[in-house]
Order: sequence, then C-alpha cells, then structure tokens
Amino acid sequence: MRVVVFGAGAIGGVVGARLFQHGVDVTLVARGAHAEALASGLVLESPDESVILPIPVVTNVSTLQWTEGTVILLAVKGQDTEEALLQLVTVAPQETPIVCMQNGVENERRVLRRFPRTYAMCVLCPASHLRPGVIVAHSAPVTGLFDLGRYPSGVDDVAEAIAESLRASTFESVARPDIMRWKYRKLIMNLTNAVEALSGPESRDSALAREARREGEAVLQAAGVAAASVEEDRARRADLLAYRPTPSGMRGGGSSWQSLERGSGSIEAEFLNGEIVLLGALHGVATPVNSRLMVLALQAAADRIPAGSWSIEALTAAAVGGVATDR
Repeated sequence: MRVVVFGAGAIGGVVGARLFQHGVDVTLVARGAHAEALASGLVLESPDESVILPIPVVTNVSTLQWTEGTVILLAVKGQDTEEALLQLVTVAPQETPIVCMQNGVENERRVLRRFPRTYAMCVLCPASHLRPGVIVAHSAPVTGLFDLGRYPSGVDDVAEAIAESLRASTFESVARPDIMRWKYRKLIMNLTNAVEALSGPESRDSALAREARREGEAVLQAAGVAAASVEEDRARRADLLAYRPTPSGMRGGGSSWQSLERGSGSIEAEFLNGEIVLLGALHGVATPVNSRLMVLALQAAADRIPAGSWSIEALTAAAVGGVATDR
C-alpha cells in the first residue's frame, strides 16, 4: 500500500509520521510555510521521542505518480475539502480509495460524488500542530484510535488493510460496517469545539457546551439518525489513550482551538455546529445555541482572534441570549 496524506496537519501529520516510521510508503501533501518546513523533515514530538522524519512532501497532487495500491487519506479541515477535491478529481484515477479522516459527516458525501470508493474514518487522537513542520502526539504508547469503513456502510479488503497498517503503527483501528454511527457520536462531541476554541479547554464541560450537545442529540433523534451510544463510545476508548507530557508540554486544545491559535483564518464550525443547524432546519428542531456558536466561531477565525479570548460568561450571554458583550 502506498499512502498519500492530503493535509499534513495534526492528524494527517501524526498518521503519516507513524506509518512512515513503520515502513509504509508515505507522501505528504501540504502548503505554505508548513510545506516549506516539511521539506527539511517532519519533526514528530511524542512523550517517548522527538525525531525528524524525511517524509516526501508535495504541494500539489498533480506532481505525483499514480500507481496501483495508492490510498488517499484526506485530512484537510472540512472547509478545505472542496479545494482538495478539485485537485484530486483532475489527476487521481476514479477508483482511488479516498479515506475521510475528518470531523463532521459532510465530507464523505462530497467525496462520493467524485470517487466511488469512499471511506469514513472516526478519529480519536490527541495531536497538535501549532508550528510549521512540527507535529506533536500527546498519547503513548497508543497514539490514537482510527476506526473506518466504507461509506455509507460496509467493510472491504482496503478497509481491513488500512486498519492493519494502522494497528502496526502505534494506533488502534477496527474496520466497522456501521462507521457512520460512530462518526455521528463524534459529531455530538465536536459540538463543543467552538466553545473550547472561543473560551478555552476548561469550558468543554460548561453548561453552554452541554446545551450545544443537547440540541445535537435532539436533532439526530428527530432526523432518525443512528449514532453510537455514549456507553459504546466510552467502551471503545476504554483507557487506551494516555495523555503524557511532550517536549512542548501538555496539549492545549483540540482542532478548532488550534485553528484560532495558529491564526489560520478559518475554522470547521460550519461542518460541526452547522451540520446540526442544517438538520434542525430540515426537521423542525430549534438549534439557537449551535447556530450562534457557529457564527461566533467563524467571525473569530476571520478576525484572527486568539483562542480562548472569551470568558465563558460572556460567551454564554452571546450564544444563549444573543447579547454581544465584551469578551
């Protein structure tokens, strides 16, 4: 198997690095200052080591040679999926397997329009990307959990082979025929990403975060969408992920928090909170908190407001009551 990781940020970078360390043929696709830094090697920090890995990197997939057995791990944020697909559809053979290792549930639909062999992946992996060329894995000895399956359902030899390669590379991975049930559970969890990004990691268990999740659960029930239960999710995680210090310290926050912290100018809230807003509108369920959190997160990203700039009190007032207050 040859793996092309399209999007070498926290998740794509750590998966590409671990696969490369364990003998898989890996190429990274990156852009900007990060791609320039990766040309000198990917710096992987983890609780047990800090290494520089000479993984090949390109800035556009048009420069790749497409061979049988190539698999694309699509790891860009949801707001960048369309740009990635515009590159891929012009050069990648249509039968190329594309694995959506992204938050949200919309990416698979967009990929399936172009590539029939589309796979969904549920990602549970504490990793960070805050500096060009540097990826930090915060859990050891298991780096992360990456279950996957065919989209919309099913398992095949490719899914099993990917899971096997991941298991051999410090990850836990199961090929699941019902993978979207697990991605919808992850979507509910990710509804607090905007709260964490705007108000800091300590706000993930706030009343505001709980209300965002409550709206999400109500929407999925109204829409008849099956999601793995909280108990199933807890059993899957068990005690597999062990957060430990790295040379850069402990983990700051999740993917949306990192987007604001890097000043990237964009955030994936439209495909997390926005998914619940969309389903709510289609099925007659009010989602005022998720709607407001989405708008506030998008505004913060566009204005390059640093992560954690809001107090939880001010954010709650703005999200619940629609009252704009000083952060």
